[in-house]
Amino acid sequence: MESTGGPYLNTAAVTSPVGIARLLQMTFGCTTFSLVAHRGGFSAAYGTFCMFVWTFCFAITVFIITCEFTHLHSCLSISWGNFTAAFAMLATLMSVTAAVIYPLYFVQLGCYPIGCEVRDFRIAASVFAGLLFIAYAAEVFLTRAKPGQVTSYMATVSGLLKIVQAFVACIIFGALVNDSQHDKYVATQWCVAVYSFCFVVTVVVVAFSVTGKTALLWFPFERSVVVYTFGAVLLYVSAAVIWPVFCFDSKYGSPRRPDLCAKGRCPWDSQLVIAIFTYVNLLLYIVDLAYSQRIRFVSHL
Repeated sequence: MESTGGPYLNTAAVTSPVGIARLLQMTFGCTTFSLVAHRGGFSAAYGTFCMFVWTFCFAITVFIITCEFTHLHSCLSISWGNFTAAFAMLATLMSVTAAVIYPLYFVQLGCYPIGCEVRDFRIAASVFAGLLFIAYAAEVFLTRAKPGQVTSYMATVSGLLKIVQAFVACIIFGALVNDSQHDKYVATQWCVAVYSFCFVVTVVVVAFSVTGKTALLWFPFERSVVVYTFGAVLLYVSAAVIWPVFCFDSKYGSPRRPDLCAKGRCPWDSQLVIAIFTYVNLLLYIVDLAYSQRIRFVSHL
């Protein structure tokens, strides 16, 4: 705990710009899932996902505010700065996804057949979901590493990109299990192995950073992360070449969407989503590698 004679409560946890952003997150999150639960309603996997995002982010935000306000975070055996930075980035990605999905599937302009009251509640919930995303994005902006500042790894561009890379990989996995026919060729199975390997290693890097156990490793953590990022770029380059060839070349797959392919259950659609996000993650890993090299250069000045 804190040294004797110091304040028992940390008022800066709720009065600083970051603290205010977290209070807004708590307020907007509670309002959003309350509106949905009261009259807005949700159904199917998409609605359940949105409710999970709002309740999960609300619970963790309350936990963070409580720990910082009472200094209880000093009792936890984790790297608090890495944990809060990683969660803020993850919550930003999850909240923007929910803010897009909920109005897309549940909001309509007309009152029929759900009724005007339900429609109004859903519109209000969508507005607060958008505000929730802005609040989490504001925290990421406020806590990100500034040039020349000594800060937690997860608050740097490289650390934040690790969260985005893992999130994009989850989108790829979701498309893979949606009848993507990835087991049709050995080449596409290789792509699945690339996605899985990079996802696991990225999660391990984040886990070691958040738990603060990097100093216990018998090898240099920073250098190893840069080497891994370079390897991930090469692996994703191979996937970015192989996956489109074996899915959209006329010799192996279909260059166009089949006319009789059912909407929502079409392997071609899943393959297209995987191809798009493969290039997205490749770009993220390239930016991560470039930034890591820049950090190494600056650190030697």
